[in-house]
Amino acid sequence: MYLISYDITKDKVRRKVAKELENYGRRVQFSVFECDITKAQYAKLYGKLLKLMKKEEEGNIRFYSLCANCLAKTEVIGNKSAAMLQEEENLIVI
Repeated sequence: MYLISYDITKDKVRRKVAKELENYGRRVQFSVFECDITKAQYAKLYGKLLKLMKKEEEGNIRFYSLCANCLAKTEVIGNKSAAMLQEEENLIVI
């Protein structure tokens, strides 16, 4: 699992980055995505985002690798995101 966040000032680039991240993960905050992807998918995504940021002088994209143990310790205070609520609705408890 990867946690990917961005801080990009140019609207056009920011929209392209967000759109690309939506193809790989779920948005948990406005500029933060959780991506449960393979190493190959990560490499492909990284390459696409690198290309988008090549000419940018301001802003950044941060990638955090989360191990299963760290992911299990994730806590949320406040309202859950729409994606989290949708995930709970699809949850089947036996």
